Amino acid sequence: MNAVEPIRDRDTITEIKRYLLVKNQRDYILFFLGINVGLRISDLLRLKSKDVRLGKITLREKKTGKSKVILIPKDVKKALMIYIINMEDDDYLFPSRKGINKPIRRETAYKILKEIQQKFKLGATGTHTLRKTFGYHFYKQFNDVVALQKIFNHRDQKETLIYIGIQQDELDKMMSKFNL
Repeated sequence: MNAVEPIRDRDTITEIKRYLLVKNQRDYILFFLGINVGLRISDLLRLKSKDVRLGKITLREKKTGKSKVILIPKDVKKALMIYIINMEDDDYLFPSRKGINKPIRRETAYKILKEIQQKFKLGATGTHTLRKTFGYHFYKQFNDVVALQKIFNHRDQKETLIYIGIQQDELDKMMSKFNL
């Protein structure tokens, strides 16, 4: 599997959100929620409208089996409430056009992100890009690797820093200043 990168540039993130908001509301919410809560794609795609109505997400992670409660940031909550206003509690947040009340598949989410990659000339992207983007910006904002490690359920801080690309950024910065 190829390594994917977070979207580091905030202006690019804003452009992507504007583009998706006009293009497809479902894809916009997938992107907006994904970069703001740090869930794995497998957990995002299983969410139903009832899972977000109270402004928090309560779930058991598919990969780890651990229970998790995530507060949804205010701006994301506002967008979500508009998005789900006409949904039933058991409707998937990211419905597929194939079948009745089925979520999009991981492959569809991947295609959405690949289209964004091409349109915005991003580096390597994939379904982990949303989670990595969350982690990268969370770390940059709070500089708290311990909190991020807990959010991601990683074993150690080094794993978290590698995952979000911080160590590579620091190495690149050092190498750009190196002179012999």
